[in-house]
Amino acid sequence: MNKFLGAERERRAVIKNGLVLAGALAVPGAVSAAGRAQLEGMKLPMPAGRPATVPAAPIVNSRAVRPDLMRRALAALDRQGGRVGRRDRIAIADFAAPSSQKRFHLVDLVDGSTTSFLVAHGSGSDPSHSGWLSRFSNQPGSNASCEGAFVTDDYYVGKHGRSQRLVGLDPTNNNALSRAIVVHAAWYSNPDMLKTHGMLGRSQGCFAVGDADLPRVFDRLGPGRMIFATKA
Repeated sequence: MNKFLGAERERRAVIKNGLVLAGALAVPGAVSAAGRAQLEGMKLPMPAGRPATVPAAPIVNSRAVRPDLMRRALAALDRQGGRVGRRDRIAIADFAAPSSQKRFHLVDLVDGSTTSFLVAHGSGSDPSHSGWLSRFSNQPGSNASCEGAFVTDDYYVGKHGRSQRLVGLDPTNNNALSRAIVVHAAWYSNPDMLKTHGMLGRSQGCFAVGDADLPRVFDRLGPGRMIFATKA
């Protein structure tokens, strides 16, 4: 009986400590740098008779995000370091896919889940309006999408309604803020465009999503998180 009670107390302690650790690591700013390092290095006791396990990396839906693209996005997140303040979720715009596919992926790095949305590319990236992005540009006036890592900034209300500013973090997109490359909703990104035209319309380089999708995108994205856009 004593052995059973002791094992049960140990099991409860492991669960409690694991929940505290997971919560502390998942909430940006929840602990100091020194405290975070201490938590990350903590070895939790394992119940007797159970082998220790190595924490697995998040399992991301490979049907939504290409594995090589996911690796590149995570490498970009590491490369940007402290310039991206919130690292629990990222967005990946896979412009290798046509605009008729849900290619704007919101990836939860804590539980590995992915939610995907339609997103338009710039008219300067697709001059013939084929539905495929053919080139990127960082030049003002190009009306093209630009490539690289962005960090989401504040919200504002402009000509497209509620929108979110983006700061380009790479030489390939560092004009994003001055070019007003933002996240916003647009009628030409609604799903009914696919029924009538087989593709979305084009933006001026912004990440334009459907009207009904915008609240969900903003809810999951928020400020201080990374968007990674590429074609390769």
